[in-house]
Amino acid sequence: MPSVVYFCNARTRSHVDSKVAKVRRLAEAVGIEKIVGQGDLTAIKLHFGEHGNDTHLRPMYVRQVVDKVKAAGGKPFLTDANTLYLSTRMNAVDHIVTAYEHGFAFSVVGAPVIIADGLRGHNSVQVEVNLKRLKQVTVGQDIYGADSLVVLSHFKGHMIAGFGGAIKNLAMGCASIEGKREQHSARVAVDEEKCIGCGLCQEVCPAGAAVLEDGKSVVDQEKCIGCFECVSVCPETAVQPDWLQGVPDFMERMTEYAFGAVKNKKDKMCFINFLLNVTPDCDCVPWSDSPIVPDIGILASTDPVALDKASYDLVTAQMSIGRSILEQPVGPGHDKFQAVWEHTRGLMQITYGEEIGLGVSEYELISI
Repeated sequence: MPSVVYFCNARTRSHVDSKVAKVRRLAEAVGIEKIVGQGDLTAIKLHFGEHGNDTHLRPMYVRQVVDKVKAAGGKPFLTDANTLYLSTRMNAVDHIVTAYEHGFAFSVVGAPVIIADGLRGHNSVQVEVNLKRLKQVTVGQDIYGADSLVVLSHFKGHMIAGFGGAIKNLAMGCASIEGKREQHSARVAVDEEKCIGCGLCQEVCPAGAAVLEDGKSVVDQEKCIGCFECVSVCPETAVQPDWLQGVPDFMERMTEYAFGAVKNKKDKMCFINFLLNVTPDCDCVPWSDSPIVPDIGILASTDPVALDKASYDLVTAQMSIGRSILEQPVGPGHDKFQAVWEHTRGLMQITYGEEIGLGVSEYELISI
């Protein structure tokens, strides 16, 4: 049986049809008043955006969901987990400061910010999943311990996962430091001919795996944790992941983590994807490139697999935008995310998610 996915397009010509009004309508349509019980401690999972990123979710949208949770009798809090790599979100203090600087203060959104895996990313719980890749996963304590869950995701590209929506937000976003390390599998290699010895990879490597030897970068494969920070900063693209060996394993582990993150939330969760500013990169990077397709709209469902599949299909149906990272036009029917990140296999999170029972890929799209 297909899952229902509700959709509001990005167009508006009146205040009653504004995007904030559409977020409220979607929250009502997806049944948030039934998902959130009286007195529920309700986690609103989102990504606050890395410092320098400006296409993360807007606080005004999040406020609409906070108000709906309160109206249902819940006690909402905004949450995310700390990062594995060096960033402005790798400990709870810096993470909360970044959230405030991006507008997620209580005075704006009406809910406190709680970092799910604690001060340094070690406040976690082990969840049994008994799946192909993993027997258990390590999830942030305060997400898993919440009574109900609302996941808000900026749908965009990702250099390893292909695209990031509800599934990736659950998987990587809900995992503690240990869980993030466990999900990453691919290691990196250095093209000596391209390497200019700038040392940026050494500066950002959280594991001390990248060093300079004789003016060239060298990566210790035993120390490498596969976070790909070095790939993000290399100005010559001299550092690249071992895509063929690592990506399929990563995709399955990531999807198993999503399964574990919501194992105790049956009938107590819903998801909203924002197909606005569909950038080629994750909001983890400290910049925001131009969108690769026009703004499409906002979608909601209780099924993360169906929601991500509908989101992917809507992006695929678009013509790419000129003057974006896609210098050559990519027409309707072609995978925009794989056109950006050619070695990725984004749809694996959909197919494998369905295989393990996270959701179904078949959906009925209902415009409201």
